[in-house]
Amino acid sequence: MREHDRLYIGGDWAAPAGTGTIEVISPHTEEVVGRVPDGTPADIDRAVAAAREAFDHGPWPRMTPAERADVIARLAALYADRLGDFAEVITAEMGSPILFSHLAQAPMPQLMLAYFADLARTYAWEEERQGMLGPVTVRREPVGVVAAIVPWNVPQFVTMTKLAPALVAGCSVVLKPAPETPLDAYLLAELVQEAGVPPGVVNIVAAGRETGEHLVSHPGVDKVAFTGSTAAGRRIASICGERLKRCSLELGGKSAAVICDDADLAATMEGLKMAALMNNGQACAAQTRILAPRGRYDEVADALSAMVSGLAVGDPSDMGTEIGPLVAARQRDRVEGYIRLGQEEGAKVLTGGLDRPHDRGWYVAPTVFGDVGNDMRIAREEIFGPVLVLIPYEDDADAVRIANDSEYGLGGSVWTTDVERGAGIARRIRTGSCGINHYIIDVNTPFGGYKSSGIGRELGPEGLAAYLEHKAIARLAPPPQ
Repeated sequence: MREHDRLYIGGDWAAPAGTGTIEVISPHTEEVVGRVPDGTPADIDRAVAAAREAFDHGPWPRMTPAERADVIARLAALYADRLGDFAEVITAEMGSPILFSHLAQAPMPQLMLAYFADLARTYAWEEERQGMLGPVTVRREPVGVVAAIVPWNVPQFVTMTKLAPALVAGCSVVLKPAPETPLDAYLLAELVQEAGVPPGVVNIVAAGRETGEHLVSHPGVDKVAFTGSTAAGRRIASICGERLKRCSLELGGKSAAVICDDADLAATMEGLKMAALMNNGQACAAQTRILAPRGRYDEVADALSAMVSGLAVGDPSDMGTEIGPLVAARQRDRVEGYIRLGQEEGAKVLTGGLDRPHDRGWYVAPTVFGDVGNDMRIAREEIFGPVLVLIPYEDDADAVRIANDSEYGLGGSVWTTDVERGAGIARRIRTGSCGINHYIIDVNTPFGGYKSSGIGRELGPEGLAAYLEHKAIARLAPPPQ
């Protein structure tokens, strides 16, 4: 049991304003594994005030980028020493298989800290241009106080897509972890304090949706950075639009994996284990629409069904587990509802279905649907669980058409032995990222979506730019006396 009775505000551990608590439930045992204070609007007010003070009057935005980079590099080094702790906590609180936690949940955030610390030293914070009337200095300056609101599925990963570039830029941050996964944020707070990040630059308040909306609408916040559902993103965008507040939104996806007619199926299936089913299918960029050429459809169906049915489902703390439980009972019920819906729509369950793999824990059998049309709801709506739909296509143009026939535009992949052919297909798919014979999120390159998958980009230099304002300083020499 991990219990905390304070919030991290202003560089110190502060007593909460209210008496409510958040209980963290193990998705595997359905038992309480942690307890933290449930943040209130009053706690948010204190956190924003601390962030505002740190930004308006503190040293952080006034340090040179290299000085900030030194502090962030220290944080990255401290983080590296605690990777095992982060992996274990995230697996305990949300059910991610421990192998995935060791491979991605914990190390990727540390890589982001190191990447952005390095970028700070080489980024063009100022540049000189020739204006119409004389020389102009173009400066990049921090946007201000950032509200970072993160989901439960990859909590530290999403936290760092916001926190690392915001810190490099010179911003101060109020971080609101999801109520399902607040425990990892307490580990982060310890490291922030140990690394010597000045008071008020990072503040952490776990809370629910209503308190989150208070943070979004707070007049002391200059920018909102949100990852979560498209529905919640629309609400946040409307609030920010009314207030002309900057926002970046990384939202849902229904990514298509295009299997070409020349694909090596054995290698493709091995790659899709991660690309399609990472984190128990609870990933916005998961490749959940599998597009198969009509001439190889049955062959792909057999290979995909065999791969999915062979996955080890069980205790997420076991290194041999490939699929663990879903985060909450409501999420399990939602995914099972989609499985019922798929059957009602006329799709065929090729493997999996509604038989639960375990009596205890929020488990869903990894499921593949065949005979799926792209107009079915199971092909159009984000299920957020280990459910794949197999859709036939006629030729490359048809595959591109189906891939693009979606509300979303986050990720995608093409599986082929002809990499140039795959790149040609990828160029025609309207998504923010696309992989050839794999799908990963690369900290060096921009990540984000087209259409309803969001606004803006995270990671890479583009991710840093999202936390900067651009100022032009034009100089005109006085007339000669």
